[in-house]
Amino acid sequence: MDQMSAFAVFCAGVVGAFAGRAGRSLLSSRLVGVRPPRWCCEAGVGLLWALVAARTATGALPVWWAPVPLLLGWAGVLLAVCDLVASRLPDVLTLPAYPFTLAAVGCAAVVVGEPAPLVSALLGAVLFASCYALVRMLSPPALGPGDVKLSGSLGAAVGAVSVPAVLGCVLTSAVLTVLHACCTRKRAVAHGPAMLLPAWLVTSFGPIPGGG
Repeated sequence: MDQMSAFAVFCAGVVGAFAGRAGRSLLSSRLVGVRPPRWCCEAGVGLLWALVAARTATGALPVWWAPVPLLLGWAGVLLAVCDLVASRLPDVLTLPAYPFTLAAVGCAAVVVGEPAPLVSALLGAVLFASCYALVRMLSPPALGPGDVKLSGSLGAAVGAVSVPAVLGCVLTSAVLTVLHACCTRKRAVAHGPAMLLPAWLVTSFGPIPGGG
C-alpha cells in the first residue's frame, strides 16, 4: 500500500470516528436514551471504516460497493452497543436501515448495469426476515422484536452478495449467541451483535457481484 492509500485509510478512520461520535450522541438522545461507554462507538466505527478503506485502496473492494459495508459498519456498531448496554435494538436505527440499505444496493446495481444485486437483496431480505419471524412465532423468548426488524435489512445487504450466504449468517448468528450465553453463563444474551458481525464480514470480504 503506497503513502496515498495509507493516508486515505487514515482519513477514513478519522471520519469514521466522527461518524461514531455522532452516533453516540444519537444513542444518548431522547430518541434512544442509552448511554454507551465513552469512545466505544468512535473506536468501533473508525476501525471498520478504515478496514473498508484499506480493502478499497488495494482494489479488493469496488469503490461503488463501499457504501454498503460503510453503512452497515456505522449502524452495526451503534446497534451492537445499544443491544449490549440496554438489551434492545431501537426502531430509530432498525427501520431506516431498510431504505438506506436498498438505496446503497440499488446504486451499486446501477453502476454494475444489471438488476441482479437488487433482486438478490430483496430475496435475501425476505429469507432472513422469514427465518427470524418463524423463530419468533414458534419461540418468542428466543428472539426480540428488534432482532426480527433488523433481520430484513441485514438480509438485503448479505443477499446482494450471495443469497445462500444469508442462511450461513443465520446459522452463524445462532452459534455465536449460544457461545456468548455459555461464556457469560446467562440464559438471555444480546443477539444483535451476533447478527451484525457475520453480515458485515460478508459485505466487506465476500465475492461482490460485478466486482471483477
